Amino acid sequence: MSISRTAKHIGCQLIDDFGRKTLVSVSTRDKGLRESISYGGNKDAATAIGKAIAERALAAGIKGVRLDRGHGKYHGRIAALADAAREAGLTL
Repeated sequence: MSISRTAKHIGCQLIDDFGRKTLVSVSTRDKGLRESISYGGNKDAATAIGKAIAERALAAGIKGVRLDRGHGKYHGRIAALADAAREAGLTL
């Protein structure tokens, strides 16, 4: 699970490193989520993205992933996204 964030948006991808393919992705820029998220640069948006990535992953048959937070520390939006994904049933 790779998390990318900017000042206005946050996104998450589930990537198969060996197959070099993106399996599932979700972002605050997605059409379906844009309407329910007023601003993509806060913890509420990160929580919504965490729930959405877990739902899509479970629908694709993925139950467990590893977290790649990139250069960001594990707090704030990154922690909110990971916690929401865990609560929605994804194992990190």
